[in-house]
Amino acid sequence: MASCFLLQKDLEEVKVLLEKATRKRIRDALTAEKSKIETEIKNKMQQKSQKKAELLDNEKPAAVVAPITTGYTVKISNYGWDQSDKFVKIYITLTGVHQVPTENVQVHFTERSFDLLVKNLNGKSYSMIVNNLLKPISVEGSSKKVKTDTVLILCRKKVENTRWDYLTQVEKECKEKEKPSYDTETDPSEGLMNVLKKIYEDGDDDMKRTINKAWVESREKQAKGDTEF
Repeated sequence: MASCFLLQKDLEEVKVLLEKATRKRIRDALTAEKSKIETEIKNKMQQKSQKKAELLDNEKPAAVVAPITTGYTVKISNYGWDQSDKFVKIYITLTGVHQVPTENVQVHFTERSFDLLVKNLNGKSYSMIVNNLLKPISVEGSSKKVKTDTVLILCRKKVENTRWDYLTQVEKECKEKEKPSYDTETDPSEGLMNVLKKIYEDGDDDMKRTINKAWVESREKQAKGDTEF
């Protein structure tokens, strides 16, 4: 996987392309790619912070009472969700979670994300990080509830009575990409964009510079000869 440094360089390149792009379809694709890279950078930073915290915990002297082995952290990937007029509700099943101390179940909210950490459950810790929620939530109005074998996360909708078709923006983009195009004619730039995007994602710095140069030249030619509007 790419390092944070390389991801940051990719992000800068996408921003340059975004500034130069003029067509809506291309700008939308670049904006989605920019969001994807930003999310990956944020996840890597959170993972680093978590690893650093774990290292610090391991360096602490043993407690006077018999220590509880934290084991390793398990990433939660299975969950369910539904919604009401006011809340988006996420259900996470964890056997025995209702038996751990209340302070061992922690949830941190931001306007477009939340992360759950359950400590010392059957010798392990469990974490779940969800970024880029589909719509903004109220941090103050959001909360958690611990029930029998279940953690319920309640994200308070910032705008009530609005429907969420997806939990996250990334999920929405992935689903929409899977939908067939309803255009009667295929935009020739779409295939080119996909090819350039793939090359851009996998390429080195020289390749990215080449693509940037091509974009600039293409835009200059279009500015001189484009008579569509």
